[in-house]
Amino acid sequence: MIQSEFRIAHRALSIGVTLAAALGMSFAGFSAARAESATIVGTWSGNGSISFSSGTKEGARCRAHFAKTGATSYAMEASCATSSARVDQSAELTKVGANSYVGSFFNQQYNTGGQIRITVNGRSQYVRLSGEAGSAVFNLSKR
Repeated sequence: MIQSEFRIAHRALSIGVTLAAALGMSFAGFSAARAESATIVGTWSGNGSISFSSGTKEGARCRAHFAKTGATSYAMEASCATSSARVDQSAELTKVGANSYVGSFFNQQYNTGGQIRITVNGRSQYVRLSGEAGSAVFNLSKR
């Protein structure tokens, strides 16, 4: 009788461990798929604001395209428009965390550049730029 109860308990424990392992793998797969969906690659657009070093601030609309160039490196080409101008800029970025990218940007039209930081959250990204000419923040959505 004791051996029979021991076998039943052992079988239940084995089934429980197998089920837990299967669920763990399912959740691990879900987490990996979710993390992968937060990639920066593709076309993004949205709004933000630019604060110039002169003290003026303007709203802006931007469209950016990101391409993978290496294991952790990315290139960005973007066009932004304010009420007073349209500018194009490029950037080189490095992935530094699960959803974080840092790098430098350059605007050839005005011969200026600076640092860029991006945080991706699913199909949204928060972009911060800072340089000699001023700073900017944007909220972009994946198209």
